[in-house]
Amino acid sequence: MLDVEETTPLLQSGLVWRNGFHALGKDFFTELAPDPLPEPYWVCRSDAVAKLLGLSEPLWHSDALLPALTGTQPISGTQPLASVYSGHQFGHWAGQLGDGRALLLGETNGLEVQLKGSGQTPYSRMGDGRAVLRSSIREFLCSEAMHGLGIATTRCLCVAGSDEPVPRETMETAAVVTRVAPSFIRFGHFEHFAARNQLAQLKTLADYVIERYYPECLGAADLSGNPYSNLLQAVAQRTALMIAQWQAVGFCHGVMNTDNMSILGLTLDYGPFQFMDAYDPGHICNHTDRGGRYAFDQQPDIANWNLFCLGHALMPLIGDQDLALQALGAFKRDFIGHRHRLMCAKLGFDAGMQTDASTDAQQTQLIDDSLALLAANQVDYTLFWRSLGHWVAGGALDPVRDLFFDRPAFDVWLLRYKELLTHINKGPASNLMLKKNPKYVLRNYLGENAIQAAKSKDFSEVARLLTLLESPFEEHPGCEAYGGLPPDWASRIEISCSS
Repeated sequence: MLDVEETTPLLQSGLVWRNGFHALGKDFFTELAPDPLPEPYWVCRSDAVAKLLGLSEPLWHSDALLPALTGTQPISGTQPLASVYSGHQFGHWAGQLGDGRALLLGETNGLEVQLKGSGQTPYSRMGDGRAVLRSSIREFLCSEAMHGLGIATTRCLCVAGSDEPVPRETMETAAVVTRVAPSFIRFGHFEHFAARNQLAQLKTLADYVIERYYPECLGAADLSGNPYSNLLQAVAQRTALMIAQWQAVGFCHGVMNTDNMSILGLTLDYGPFQFMDAYDPGHICNHTDRGGRYAFDQQPDIANWNLFCLGHALMPLIGDQDLALQALGAFKRDFIGHRHRLMCAKLGFDAGMQTDASTDAQQTQLIDDSLALLAANQVDYTLFWRSLGHWVAGGALDPVRDLFFDRPAFDVWLLRYKELLTHINKGPASNLMLKKNPKYVLRNYLGENAIQAAKSKDFSEVARLLTLLESPFEEHPGCEAYGGLPPDWASRIEISCSS
């Protein structure tokens, strides 16, 4: 392969690069240069992520970064690599996988920077190594939307496009996403070395993750004393919070394979995701998932299953099955607690109030009955919670009640809700509710509108959505339609693993 550094001047980014993953050794990756994206152009950029990385404003607002982030010009201090991992896909062992269309440049300011769509790697499995404009815009917007919602996620610095044709179900055009995260290490990295009985490499990886991201696992008095079971427990706890947050906002990931699960509890790999419109607990957002393995209401159980796969991979290091099971038990316990807290906040119950067991039971029952009522009436999930918050703040009831076709059932529920709200809260609940129930989420039809415009080189809708999704709890006067009911055609949008 041509060494681009021999023919192309290095970009001096002003950033100090560290390459911790590279230091793990050749068993963990393949070094290679990105495949240049021909005639690239900017599609969208996040000023917030640029600041997070420490990019200077003159560099960020120039076009100097465009060739560097599309594979044409190397960045001084980076060491591009594609990492190898394995994993379970749709419940079946898939064997060796890896970064099939992504390259890790290195890390700066405590964050890894990765180019997704930068060409073929040894792990592409017959793929072209490219990303397409459609999926790249979706990932960019959803990464920043999840951050705006307060949910742990990878971030996106920018998307660059090209007119280079890329075959998918139809012919599309190419793009490169620059992704940012503290680490892109996945459950599948651990599964890879465990499956190959490469225990020295497994230990090297686990020690690296503990030292860099979970130092509390080394000597915490309230944990087991075994750093590897402590690691498993810490990952289970972070994953429990992430999944509870997904369920609370109505987010469907769509492809929760173990190679798509972050060791840091970050939402990772945005493909066939969806924020639900009409609430359906059994909703399947990925039309590739014909068996419904990754349906919305299955996400907690799948996360738990994936954690057991991680636990199995770590067993050679943990060495004690009881310790591993104890660590894994943290997921269900913490998920239940996080879900209860988050749903209570959506209902406006004051988290600071001391409640007894009877009140807790009433809250739990009301949460379950609320969701059952939403499902029975096919109520728009995001709009219901936001409208309810406005009513509690003193607004009209009709916008809430009109979402239900079974009005008598809603009236019965509302009476119970008002009684419990009055019993629990000493002060107004509206401020809490409007801070916990977003007005704007990345509905599929909004993303589709932005994508269609972008295909004609009109990126204004992408920029507008980014502004709304970065602060989804604000009203944004003049943008009310983005927080309203979706059009009828929205229910006919199909997304798959190629999305």
